[in-house]
Amino acid sequence: MFPFRRLLFLFLLVSCLPAAAQIDVGLRMVRRQFVAGEPVRAVITITNHAGRDLVFQGNGRLSWLDFVVKNDRGEPISSPGGNQFRAVRVPVGQSLSREVDLSKIFRLNRLGTYSVYGTVRMPGGGDNGFLSNRTIFTVTKGREIWTQKIGVKGHPGETREYKVLTFSDSRKTYIYIQVVDNVTGQPIQTYALGQVLLFRKPQSTVDRDQRLHVLFLSTPSVWSHVVINADGQVVDRNFHKRGAASDPRLVTFGNGEVVVAGSVPYDPVAERQARARAHKVSDRPNIVYD
Repeated sequence: MFPFRRLLFLFLLVSCLPAAAQIDVGLRMVRRQFVAGEPVRAVITITNHAGRDLVFQGNGRLSWLDFVVKNDRGEPISSPGGNQFRAVRVPVGQSLSREVDLSKIFRLNRLGTYSVYGTVRMPGGGDNGFLSNRTIFTVTKGREIWTQKIGVKGHPGETREYKVLTFSDSRKTYIYIQVVDNVTGQPIQTYALGQVLLFRKPQSTVDRDQRLHVLFLSTPSVWSHVVINADGQVVDRNFHKRGAASDPRLVTFGNGEVVVAGSVPYDPVAERQARARAHKVSDRPNIVYD
């Protein structure tokens, strides 16, 4: 009887567990390093092996998708509030990926190394779920190269601080802007403007409308000029090439207007379209002339 009971117990145990192959859950970070205050983006991928279409949705009490983030001491990072992700359908035999900004769920402004994994709950599967792999990411502060405090136009007494930062990974260097609320000390916006080449020093200034202007070398021959308002929104972006006598530079007039001088305006879209219209020798009509 003992062998039979043991076999019966094992059969019941296996039958009560959701088949591990019903879904696969994978997690990857868009990058391994992030500047404090910028979106920390992760991609969760679900592959459906259940033999039928699956609809993942919360039940009002639990979300179908959850994450656990821990710091380098193994302590869980708190989340300001609950999260209910929008329902998704994963057809049988197919995969679905969703990008999630972890900084909107967890407080990740502290510098350091973090680990994260995701949990996906099957439809009708209760509290338990399928775990993803665990992955690591780091939050750093970048290198501050320019800063300026401003008053917010139309909001007396409210002040903010513009910061221009650079951040280098193993291959490239990027230029960032950060807008900080001087009351809370918390970043309102932090994001990369693009890749920067530092053999020409980036230039920054503020115009009469309290907008930030940043001019930087983005390729060996092209400078990017970006204008950002006090809410951290890009309001203008244009491109320039070197003029006849000098590199492009920011110039501030007496009335507070800021312009790019010493440059030739450059339109990369128009250039691509012009190249596309140009006929190659191989495209000429197959005509024989006498």
